[in-house]
This record gives sequence, structure tokens and C-alpha cells, in this order.
Amino acid sequence: MTFRKLMRNTALAGIIIAGCPAGTMAEGARIAIVGGKADDPFFAKVKRGVDDAGQLVTARGGSVNYPALQSCDNLGPDAAELIRTAVSQNVDGIAAPNWVPEAQDQALQAARDAGIPVLLCNAGGTEKAQELGAINYVGTKDYSAGLAAGEYASRNGAKNVLCVNTFPEAANLEARCKGIIDAATENGAAARQLPLPASSFGDPTAVSEAIKATLLQDDSIDAVITQGSQHANSGASAIAQSGAAERVMLGTFNLDGASLYRIKDGTQAFAVDQLGYMQGYLAVFLLDSYVNYAMDPPSKPILTGPVIVDAANIDATIAGVDAGAC
Repeated sequence: MTFRKLMRNTALAGIIIAGCPAGTMAEGARIAIVGGKADDPFFAKVKRGVDDAGQLVTARGGSVNYPALQSCDNLGPDAAELIRTAVSQNVDGIAAPNWVPEAQDQALQAARDAGIPVLLCNAGGTEKAQELGAINYVGTKDYSAGLAAGEYASRNGAKNVLCVNTFPEAANLEARCKGIIDAATENGAAARQLPLPASSFGDPTAVSEAIKATLLQDDSIDAVITQGSQHANSGASAIAQSGAAERVMLGTFNLDGASLYRIKDGTQAFAVDQLGYMQGYLAVFLLDSYVNYAMDPPSKPILTGPVIVDAANIDATIAGVDAGAC
């Protein structure tokens, strides 16, 4: 009998139990991990972590499903629908980012009402996890990640920072930009957000053209920080095409091969990593352990970042990527 089924058959519902009760036997948990498109550079890492941890679940007789968004055009409602589908399939545990709370909170609460343990990962944070009764949050604090990016840029000479937001309705991206602006302001620099329509997400040309136009209109901008590694590629192109390579620092959230090697050759200053592989792996491991053995780690949240990658640690980071650990 899984822990969730045990809870349904006793008066223990709503009580947090920690440890490994004697006699509890694993039956095999059916777990759903809601995520972004698997061909997205960041979520490909998350999916690899899900798959690796899923081998342990399979060995215990369970299964892991990764229902993924097909696009970001309708982010909140589509994510909510994936959660509702997992609830209708009577899974034993659900992990999901809470990108758009207004659209997703009701679906996450429906999972809790059905007795399904919920874990927030990648987006949502501790307060939202507590509000929804989630067992934990695994990921980064997006505002803190923004603070780290804004502080790095402003302390390394930037006086006018542009935060490129390719999905303004997403709470985590808004929090990052706010952190950048607050940290830059604290260090005596200016900063603002460049909000782009959601249709630009995943459209490298649209992102590049928007950044280039902004740089040409305002030659005081000396730092551009993008929201994902694919958009860092667009930022690098825009900086080069606008003739601003000598004056504009490039930073981004998340990593891919191109960003790593730009940092290595000095054409990108930094990246703020959040260890997507670890987010996927831990989401599966924690849910499986909770469902089968009532294991509830006291550390809340479990943070996977922010981690600054720059010239000082780029070689070690590349080695980690090559080994499949990042």
C-alpha cells in the first residue's frame, strides 16, 4: 500500500509524517512531473534528471510520466490542464512549476483535494508551496537569482542594465527582472525591463531584433541580461549587429553550450545557473520517497541556485557539462 493510499484509509490525512514507519512497503509510485518542452535547452536538462531518477522508481515497480507543454503560447492554462490530466489519471504524486499562479493554483489545489501529494519545482517558491500545501519546493528563488545577476553586472561596471523578459506574464521571470532592477539600483546603476510579447518566446529572430532596436535607440545601455540560454544567443547576435560589443556586457539565466563557450572566450560575462538536472532528479526522488516511505526532508525549500558561472569557474562547469552532471 502506498503512503497516499494509507492516508486515504486512516484519519491521518493532513498530518505531516517524517521518517520511515516500520512495516511500510513500497508498492510502486505513479508520478507525473509537469514541465516545459523537452527540446527547450533548459528543460532538456530537467527531463534528463527526471529520466535518471525514474530508473529508481521503475526498479521499485513504479513509473514516471513527463507531461510537457507543447508551446508557451498559453502557458498558465496549458500547464493547469496538464495538472488536471494527471489528477484524472489518479497518479500518486505530482510535481509542477507554478509559472502563472492565477491559472494554475486551482488545478494544484484540486490535486491536493484529491489526496495527491504535490511538489512545486522550478517556479513557485516556498511561500506558494506553503499556501498550496505542497510538500516542498525544489528550485531557485527567482527574485534572489535576479539579485545575483543585477549585483554581478553592476559590481562589474554596468551602469545601465536591460532585463529582457520574453514572457512578462510568468511570475518567475517578473521576479527575476525585479531582482535585477533592485540590485542594480542598490549599487548605483540604472536598470529596466524590456517586456516582449509571449509570441517572441522561442523566436530567436524576434528577440534579437527587439534587443538590437533597443540598443540602437539607447547607447547608454551597457549590460543585457536575458531569461534563457536560447535568448542569450539572440542577445549575442543583437549586440554584435548593433556594433555594441565593446560596451555591452551580456549575461543570462541558464546555460547551454554556446553560452559556456562565449564565457570561455570572453564574449559573454556570466550566466546564472539553477541546475535544471538536479531539479528534475530531486522532484522525482522526493515524491517517490514521500509516497512510498513517508520521507519528508526537513529542509524547505531545497534550493538549486542561484549559481554564478563566469570566467573564474567556467572550466570546471564545462567539465561538469561534458560529464552530464550539469
